[in-house]
Amino acid sequence: MTWTAPAVDRKTEPYVGDERTMLEGWLDYHRQTLLLKCAGLTAEQLKTASVEPSKLTLLGLVRHMTEVERWWFRIRIAGEQLDDLYNTDASPDGDLDDIADADAEADFATFDREVAAAREAVAGRSLDDTFVRRRPDGGSHTRNVRWAYIHMIEEYARHNGHADLIRERIDGVTGD
Repeated sequence: MTWTAPAVDRKTEPYVGDERTMLEGWLDYHRQTLLLKCAGLTAEQLKTASVEPSKLTLLGLVRHMTEVERWWFRIRIAGEQLDDLYNTDASPDGDLDDIADADAEADFATFDREVAAAREAVAGRSLDDTFVRRRPDGGSHTRNVRWAYIHMIEEYARHNGHADLIRERIDGVTGD
């Protein structure tokens, strides 16, 4: 039996709530939107590139956002000492590029685990809590948890636009 990306019961974004409820609700909405763009596609379809010369794929986007979830919430905010999941010194964009032999089912499960771990990493933290992002040039930026939520919403929104175009190319499905 061929594995296909599971159906998604996307919940609507919140219309009313305090700041934390709105940020978490919108982030979850965008997380689910990415998965919705993948729903019903086979592993091979998820590896289909958008259009030459781009190598961007839906599976690559899921893997990339898995890395991003880990990077901002667990490594940066929670201070966990974790390695990248897909990126290496030899392949710094392995999340997006190393798709040919990727296991889509395993990568979707990893995405689910990282989202759950990201939620756990920020549970109980104030939106005003800060963390330091060190730059390769030796500089650094202090940011707060609120910034990370806003950045993640922006990152998903941008990549969901990419996902929409890739999905339309694969089977003509469009929608929000």
